[in-house]
Amino acid sequence: MRRHPRRGEAGRQVTAPSERGAEVGRRIGVGLMYGLWKPRVLGAWKVPATGPAILAVNHSHAIDGPMVMGVAPRPTHFLIKKEAFIGPLDPFLLAIGQVKVDRATTDRTAITDALGVLSSGGVLGIFPEGTRGEGDFASLRAGLAYFAVRSGAPIVPVAVLGSSEESSRLTKALPPLRSRVDVVFGDPFEAGDGSGRRTRKALDEATVHIQKQLSAHLDHARRLTGRPENAGRPTGH
Repeated sequence: MRRHPRRGEAGRQVTAPSERGAEVGRRIGVGLMYGLWKPRVLGAWKVPATGPAILAVNHSHAIDGPMVMGVAPRPTHFLIKKEAFIGPLDPFLLAIGQVKVDRATTDRTAITDALGVLSSGGVLGIFPEGTRGEGDFASLRAGLAYFAVRSGAPIVPVAVLGSSEESSRLTKALPPLRSRVDVVFGDPFEAGDGSGRRTRKALDEATVHIQKQLSAHLDHARRLTGRPENAGRPTGH
């Protein structure tokens, strides 16, 4: 069963993508990511062991989400664009607790699903840049700030480095098999000012704060791993 009922604000019943499904997805990710590549994971202990949390991940390659799902210490429900839910991937991604989102509109169902994950004490994964690109956190959408401020969940910055430096000789869409990919988890931080305000000004201020925190973590991750400044950027494939 995909969804489990939870009690939301003012006693309202909300639904959350399956935690059990996300755990199945995590186990699949462990096998695939460690079987195909050589992940080096740093700071995973910084992810809160219990309670709601948001993983804010830079995004420069298609494997970034599955990589984080496979190496994170807790099952993760990612917000994933609806275009990825094609053919057999649609029921599969839903079964492993992932959240389908329509980026072209205000997707109320996705918002409810994401808040349901957090209200039930789960881990929500977000690519705050909104789409795959430079992977440098230079441009953030407001969604991350909204979920963090509304739920009160801490944000854990995550830098994935090395996934887009080279292409596999066999499949250009993937990094070389058995190549090293670094995943660096940072210190959790609060997005809001503690007031709980969700006004446009409050969310804008939270977004600026988040961007500074994520950019600082990315710089730290590059120094820590010895990756060049363009380590998270696509190479044109």
